[in-house]
Amino acid sequence: MGYDKLEKNLIDIIKEEQAKLGFFKEDIRLYYPLSSLNHFFAANDTADEMQARLSTLPASLTDKLGDIMVSHKGDRFCFHIPPQGTVYVHDNTAENEFIKELVNLVGRHGCTMNEILDLFHTYSENIITEEMDNGEFDRLIRFADNPEDTYYYCFKDEGYHIIYHRFLPEDYTDFDF
Repeated sequence: MGYDKLEKNLIDIIKEEQAKLGFFKEDIRLYYPLSSLNHFFAANDTADEMQARLSTLPASLTDKLGDIMVSHKGDRFCFHIPPQGTVYVHDNTAENEFIKELVNLVGRHGCTMNEILDLFHTYSENIITEEMDNGEFDRLIRFADNPEDTYYYCFKDEGYHIIYHRFLPEDYTDFDF
């Protein structure tokens, strides 16, 4: 189950990168804290134990994304994905239309929080939104009923544009916003 969660997240991040930057046949490096990886595997591994766990990834993952090299410095892990991975995601997975629209919307000068809420509502009437006052973000928005998108989207209105970051639910809880 943990490798399935890891695979889904790697693919989701590659899709988001391709929505932001376009498709390029290239190596990419994705970074994870140890705590996120432990969430995927419902584990409490040390960094060395996690490195050992990830030293041989299942064929179901490497057949798609290639020979991923995993390394770590302390509790920070790097997944070096070869060009095969970006090509696989581009050629074999459906575009995430929501992410694509969100990236385009927040990339536009003058984007408003109401426009972001409207976008979420075009994908589901059942969203959860909470005001935040932690210095990092102003608002949390997430889908209440979409098993394909369980991310927590946190937004910050910086006056001239809005930025966002999406978190896995467990990581969001760890941050204790």
